Amino acid sequence: MKTFDTVPGTYGYDLAFLRRHTKTVILSDSQGKSQLVIVPDWQARVMTSTANGSGGYSYGWINYNLIESGEILNHINPFGGEERIWLGPEGGPFSIFHKSNLPQVFENWSVPPELDTKGFDLIATTLVKASFSKQFRLVNFSGTMLEVGIERTIQLLDRTEINGAIGLDIPEPVKSVAYESENMLINRGNSPWTKKSGMISLWLLSMLNPSPGVTIFLPYKPGDEKTLGKTVNDDYFGKVPSDRLIVEDGMIYFKADGKCRNKIGIPPRRAMPFSGSYDEQNGVLTLLWCELPEGKTDYVNSKWGNQKDPFSGDAINAYNDGPLEDGTQMGPFYELESSSPAANLKPGERMLHRERIFHFEGTEEELSIITEKVFGIGISEIKEKFK
Repeated sequence: MKTFDTVPGTYGYDLAFLRRHTKTVILSDSQGKSQLVIVPDWQARVMTSTANGSGGYSYGWINYNLIESGEILNHINPFGGEERIWLGPEGGPFSIFHKSNLPQVFENWSVPPELDTKGFDLIATTLVKASFSKQFRLVNFSGTMLEVGIERTIQLLDRTEINGAIGLDIPEPVKSVAYESENMLINRGNSPWTKKSGMISLWLLSMLNPSPGVTIFLPYKPGDEKTLGKTVNDDYFGKVPSDRLIVEDGMIYFKADGKCRNKIGIPPRRAMPFSGSYDEQNGVLTLLWCELPEGKTDYVNSKWGNQKDPFSGDAINAYNDGPLEDGTQMGPFYELESSSPAANLKPGERMLHRERIFHFEGTEEELSIITEKVFGIGISEIKEKFK
């Protein structure tokens, strides 16, 4: 008889794998149904979670080959994880991923070790909550030194808290797991972070498992482009093909099958707190909620190279992984991402960015109750967009 730790795709399998290779922190409800696993050595990222215990579906994408190899790569070590913390911007005059005086091309790009291979310190933990911190120094592309502090707390949400966050009583048969991360960015230096010297931002990325039937849906505020700006930025890695991106009045649909490398973004004047994805093959509805501070429109621009405005970046992003020109591929996975505003912080000041991730499993009818409440659309409408 197989145990769950030998069945690929289950949470038990992924938890056993991670425990063989690194230290873990587990958050769990009292029944052991809703669980998530955090790895302190990988910036306290949530590697994966489940709504149904050890035998339940494992939501986070994990790079088994890289982790098992023990190898440390030059540019990035994509261990995976369904909620990891980075800092922006990735490109432009204030990039923290490129060294000064070198062209912003892949050969010169690398993730700062503090966001890649260096661990966060575990401060405190309970059955449902864990807190971490880290202090480090970065130098941006313009040569400005940044003394950075991060405090990160992850808390598992119970059913009552999930209902309150969604604004309805989730149907009883629906399985669920949800958690909130509070991410505090601190200026630990003696100089302010400004538009002139360069500001950074908190950036949270969720690496999730793709399938042929995954559709991302992103609501946006309709209105005049002169007032609100472009509806969607769809040229991060070249123009997104029309059969992978649908823009309707108030909603954007994006195909996330892990077979074509594309990225889209929604600017802050258009962004809405909730976004989501539906995986038809596995019957999984995933929602992302993030805090969007009122009146804040300066977001760091992560596009590589010269920029007209380094603070015209997006608040919400979605990414679909796919093969590179040489045929290699990091994943496959897809991402839902949120960013904080640019951190215009004086010495000692702090900025908080909160995000919640929800996973639900149920019938289309049951999950439609959630999507109709939050987005005004049903599951049947979502899943038909790319057929």
